Amino acid sequence: MLKDFSVQALFMGLLTAFVGFASSFAVVLHGLQAVGATDAQAASGLMALSISMGICAVVLSAVTRLPISIAWSTPGAALLASTGAIEGGFNAAVGAFLVCAGLIVIAGLFKPLGRAVAAIPAPLANAMLAGVLIGLCFAPVKAIGFNPLFGLPIVISWIVVGAFKRLWAVPAALAAFVLVLAFGVDIPDGAFVSLEQSLVPAAEIVRPVFNFAAFISIALPLFIVTMASQNIPGIAVLKVNLYDPKPGPLFAVTGFFSLLAAPFGGHAVNLAAITAAMCAGHDAHAEPKRRYWASLIAGVGYIILGLLAGAVTAFVALAPPILIEAVAGLALVGAFSSSAMSAFQAPESREAAAITFLVTASGVSFGGISGAFWGLIAGGLMLALSQLVKLAKGPAPSK
Repeated sequence: MLKDFSVQALFMGLLTAFVGFASSFAVVLHGLQAVGATDAQAASGLMALSISMGICAVVLSAVTRLPISIAWSTPGAALLASTGAIEGGFNAAVGAFLVCAGLIVIAGLFKPLGRAVAAIPAPLANAMLAGVLIGLCFAPVKAIGFNPLFGLPIVISWIVVGAFKRLWAVPAALAAFVLVLAFGVDIPDGAFVSLEQSLVPAAEIVRPVFNFAAFISIALPLFIVTMASQNIPGIAVLKVNLYDPKPGPLFAVTGFFSLLAAPFGGHAVNLAAITAAMCAGHDAHAEPKRRYWASLIAGVGYIILGLLAGAVTAFVALAPPILIEAVAGLALVGAFSSSAMSAFQAPESREAAAITFLVTASGVSFGGISGAFWGLIAGGLMLALSQLVKLAKGPAPSK
């Protein structure tokens, strides 16, 4: 293994870890807190996710000698933010995390379940994801409305830096958030003392509660979003870069590490989609067989960053919540635009995708079950109805 190490892979691995953590940890914190986590539980969940995905990346990269990047489910965290509090509180959410992790393991080991997820019409899956994301994507505008002096520097930093280097846009917005917090927000006396105390991470074990509402509102949509928006695209990125791993075992391993993170408040670990291209591409190394070191080093970086999760959470808690939501929303703009474009691209499924999007984006729960589930059901029924009508009409007459 050591003969394959390179400085180029070292740099790309460290960059991947920083970008992966900095660009979306705000989404994870907001999502966990939205379903009832306290600040301490959210910090524990962030730490558990980061350490789990770091160890998972190290193990898979070392064993397969492939640049397999691992991430937390950013779309899944956005789903939690749109779901909000459920019956049973955060304990029920953790129960749903465990069920979701079990489903991911089964999808990897039991091929029919994996094929069933892959069979969900892509326009509907993308429309559901777009509906989940749009609420957070409004946050930057709301932050400007809340206080232009706080919100504008964050948004402008994202726009200006993104115009030159898209990869650094969200880290730039995060840096602007730190400056706004440091120089614009009135920080109460004694806040930095608690920040120093948070440098020692504290793992909070949450007793899971299992109920049907949490299964339908969180576990099932989280499983679908994680598989459709992270795991399956993650395999596609590897194949584009001429790697051909067996998907099933990789899914099962990420599900196993999700099981390890869930009792501490972590929602899901999965294959990376965006950062996967950083480790699997030419920038990691000219020789494809030596690029696995980039994902291995990224894993080590995630472990180190995870140990700082308590301090990160304590620091973020000093700011008005809308500001960190703004950073989270900016981190999801790209995912929203790509999912919305994919959802409405095909004319034959456009109406069904629109129904899925609107029901999901409404954020309305029926019977204690979140809109994401009902959006997928409504869109599926609409798509099935349109196909039945088309079959009833028969083939169009030839001219």
